[in-house]
Amino acid sequence: MTTLVSERIDQFFIDGARLEYTEYGHGDRWVVLVHGQLMPRRMHQPLARTIAGAGFHVVTLDLLGHGRSDRPLDPKEYSMTAFGEQVLALLDHLGAEEAVIGGTSLGSNVSLEVADVAPDRVRGLLLEMPVLDNALEAGLIAFGPLMFLARFVPVSVSLTRRLSRLVPRGVLPFWAGVALDTLDQQPAPMAATIHGIFFGRIAPSSRRRRLIQAPALVVGHPRDPIHPAADAAMLADEMPNARFVEARSYAEWRVSPARLDAEAVAFVSRCWAVEDAEPDRDSRRAGG
Repeated sequence: MTTLVSERIDQFFIDGARLEYTEYGHGDRWVVLVHGQLMPRRMHQPLARTIAGAGFHVVTLDLLGHGRSDRPLDPKEYSMTAFGEQVLALLDHLGAEEAVIGGTSLGSNVSLEVADVAPDRVRGLLLEMPVLDNALEAGLIAFGPLMFLARFVPVSVSLTRRLSRLVPRGVLPFWAGVALDTLDQQPAPMAATIHGIFFGRIAPSSRRRRLIQAPALVVGHPRDPIHPAADAAMLADEMPNARFVEARSYAEWRVSPARLDAEAVAFVSRCWAVEDAEPDRDSRRAGG
């Protein structure tokens, strides 16, 4: 049975740039979900509704350069450091002391960045398809041509955007609509986004990842060169409180989500269940 939850769209600003997000549910047990590269936050709508239906307050965020958030032209605005700061600014805006942070692909790496720089804000990590050591070559092959087209053949991106907007989203299956939303790009910001991501720090180093104490659920996919399961399994081995779950395919969480949804809800529930067992968290953080 599907549980209906409240949904609300809102925005906040960081250094004058506007970021848009959607809230699902209510309460103080926060979960933040971050999208994949070039994709909109709407990709996490089904999972957000499922987790919120289990009693959590879920927020999906469009990072700068994505979805309905602003799209600056400076590549320096697009880095894991900058994206991590945007997630932390969202928590501050919401008044959320801490949250389970998670996402897909780019969203996984951003979540790791948040856990590295602000571990006290991270209740747990829900990570799907992290992009680490084994994925860089395939990532450059996949996204390098897109950056080239956006820089030197911008009409190809603009035309694709124009054509994608001709298709009414209401008549399409959900994931087809998300795919069309992903094609809704502007050439200059798209080039800046890819440039900033791939020529900056992709993720915390292995040494830094081994220091992340937050509980983590890491989901990997077989036969996915851009998001090899080896990276997900390696990450789960590196972090002391992580568990690896292998999806049956890239499509499982999209077309047959019940098993992985259950894993996600159970994980988030465990992350927040320890709250009652730790009444002195604030004094412990302060060294008391």
